[in-house]
Amino acid sequence: MGENDQERDGEPLKLRDKAYVSFTERLLAREIKPGQFVTQRELVAMTGLPLGAIRELIPRLEAEGLIKTVPQRGMQVAHVDLNLIRNAFQFRLFLEKEATALYVKTATDEEIAEQRERHEAIIRRAEAGGDETLIEDAEDVDRLMHEAIIDHLDNDIVSKAFRVTWLKIRLIRQYETRIQNHILVPVMQDHLKIISAIEARDPERAAAEMSAHIGNARNRAMSY
Repeated sequence: MGENDQERDGEPLKLRDKAYVSFTERLLAREIKPGQFVTQRELVAMTGLPLGAIRELIPRLEAEGLIKTVPQRGMQVAHVDLNLIRNAFQFRLFLEKEATALYVKTATDEEIAEQRERHEAIIRRAEAGGDETLIEDAEDVDRLMHEAIIDHLDNDIVSKAFRVTWLKIRLIRQYETRIQNHILVPVMQDHLKIISAIEARDPERAAAEMSAHIGNARNRAMSY
């Protein structure tokens, strides 16, 4: 997640929010695994947070589809399976196609230029042989572009829903399609096609390029 457990955006986190951050960090670190059954007390031990905070956390995780209650067995962490892949990428497509078309109209030239430079810098590093932080940095560049497009809608409901979906995409990537060297440059080139259409202030082409990019990512995940 990359956020301090004690605060976010300068504001102290409530215990239930700390529990959420802790849970998702452990999920992404594979300390909690998709499909695993967990109890409330196991989550207390994993997160170091009180039982009350965990009990407040459970409804949020259920609402976001990150866990489900299985009768007589307890709580099960979401599986990474074909259904999750289809649903997550379809939801992304619905959100990001429209958001990209609107971003074309609202993004500043400076923002767009910064996006291009970030992507071209990643490609230069990859073509030079890469380095130990290249994949992590590429994933940050990837996420930041998608978040910028979504956040330009200035819609808190959409932004929160997108981030939950992005968390699921990260789980899918961990197990199947995490950006590795052999797909890193193609992913960045997909993004540059989107950026070129945005630079041209062409909403239809930008939306089409975003759709193609999401389709490519979905197909890589489904192929596994």
